[in-house]
Amino acid sequence: MPDDIAENSSGIEEVEVVTTAVGEDGTVVVDDLKALVDEEGNVLATDETIAVETPDGTIVIDEVIAVADEDGNLEVVEEDVVLIDEDA
Repeated sequence: MPDDIAENSSGIEEVEVVTTAVGEDGTVVVDDLKALVDEEGNVLATDETIAVETPDGTIVIDEVIAVADEDGNLEVVEEDVVLIDEDA
């Protein structure tokens, strides 16, 4: 979503930040945040995906899409959570 809008709109840029952390127990967390930002630095929309994999192989993926309202506050418009259980 953000790629298409940024490519077709002048003055709007996509910014992406990916953070990875590994806990002492081996749990891996990856946070991938994409944002559409206008020329003034205002965030117009975000698409954040957080993936967590536990040592037992369980994976949880949480994706949240939000857009800015008239006041510039981000409002969640969609959230999807997927659980992949190693035992299933």
